[in-house]
Amino acid sequence: MQAARGTSVDRRLGVTLGSSLRFRVVWVCVAVVGLALDVVTKVIAVSQLEPGQPVRLLGGLLTLRLIRNAGAAFSQGERFTPIFAVVAVLVLAYVALRLVPRLGHAGWAVALGLLSAGVAGNLTDRLFRSPGVLRGHVVDFLELPHWPIFNVADMCISAAAAMVVVLGVIKNVGVDGRHVGRG
Repeated sequence: MQAARGTSVDRRLGVTLGSSLRFRVVWVCVAVVGLALDVVTKVIAVSQLEPGQPVRLLGGLLTLRLIRNAGAAFSQGERFTPIFAVVAVLVLAYVALRLVPRLGHAGWAVALGLLSAGVAGNLTDRLFRSPGVLRGHVVDFLELPHWPIFNVADMCISAAAAMVVVLGVIKNVGVDGRHVGRG
């Protein structure tokens, strides 16, 4: 009896320990790949691009322009860099400790993996880049017409936000896989 109970997290949802583990593996894989892409592209950008010397690609659709951003989106709040770092740590802890254990949907696993990758990517800059720990400037280098300069971490966060809206608001699916508002 105990073995049979241990094979199911919640039989009503059809979520088994095996599928729960798969969702966690998806979360980890997406987070690790996203973080690796962010770190590698920033290393390449810093080593190959010169500040103030943009490189236009695809007829100007994409410009590589190296900047260092002490603030948040759109360079807002540059005096609050340490606060952004602390908030990033809190977000990662909340996702890992509160949301991931409840994962019951592959889409949420991907969304939380992208969010984790993006937050961790920009946090890595704030921890390890100059001018110092918790004050490091984020490396941004991708620019689209009429759009602020961004990086892979920002793309991950934006994709995660879009997925959260689709899953949570449009489809009404909770992190655990249940449809919100349905019995």
